[in-house]
Amino acid sequence: MSGQLVAAEGLPWPPSVGDFYPPDLAGPWVTKFTLMIWLAVGLLIIFFMATYRNPKLVPSKGQWMAESIYGLVRDNIAREQMGKDGIRFAPYFTVLFCFIAVTNLFGVTPGLQISPNSHIAFPIVLAVITYVMYLYIGVRKQGLGRYLKQSLIIPGVPWPMHVLLIPIEFLQNFINRPVTLAVRLFANMFAGHLILLVFTVGGFVMLASDNIFIQVTSVFSFLMAILMAFFEVLVALLQAYVFVTLTANYIGTSLADGH
Repeated sequence: MSGQLVAAEGLPWPPSVGDFYPPDLAGPWVTKFTLMIWLAVGLLIIFFMATYRNPKLVPSKGQWMAESIYGLVRDNIAREQMGKDGIRFAPYFTVLFCFIAVTNLFGVTPGLQISPNSHIAFPIVLAVITYVMYLYIGVRKQGLGRYLKQSLIIPGVPWPMHVLLIPIEFLQNFINRPVTLAVRLFANMFAGHLILLVFTVGGFVMLASDNIFIQVTSVFSFLMAILMAFFEVLVALLQAYVFVTLTANYIGTSLADGH
């Protein structure tokens, strides 16, 4: 009965996987996701230009916030994962962290209510950028032959064992790393969006029921949606931190001299 009432209001029922993909705004190349990506880029440019337009010895609130974000990434990610070599990568890691955090937080932003990272295409692009840097930096520092030897051959292991270990090392270093990097971000943001959708839509469906008990129970569904929205904020920031930490770790292994 409640499903029929929802359908009567002109809403699609039941929800389908297609509801996760917003309609095209100007052809397949300009969607809501595209605009959200450009919005995130614009917000970050404005934020950092505004906070560092006139830097002072005693920072303003905006300058303090920007410096705190940079300090967090530099000291707790770049330096922690890569040592002194990580300092020169800190600006890139900071931009990457902020970009992922902002696009993740779009999932709980009224009017947007979905993260572009809940679509697998965007995490794949971010993972490919990390993957290219990971390979390029390692080959540039060590040379192609030495880099492949370091990545595939474990020293001190009997040579017959390399028949088994080399394919495993290849999968781990060149396949699993970019794949898991993309899937981890996508899966967490997709699952978070799905959970919010379940509790929100479920609340409206229960509220439209002709059973008074189910109508009252809908309050708990809405409360869970609010609670999960706050939890999603934590997950959004945590996933940005994890993605950048793994990126720094992978690039650090390319710079390392030993296996």
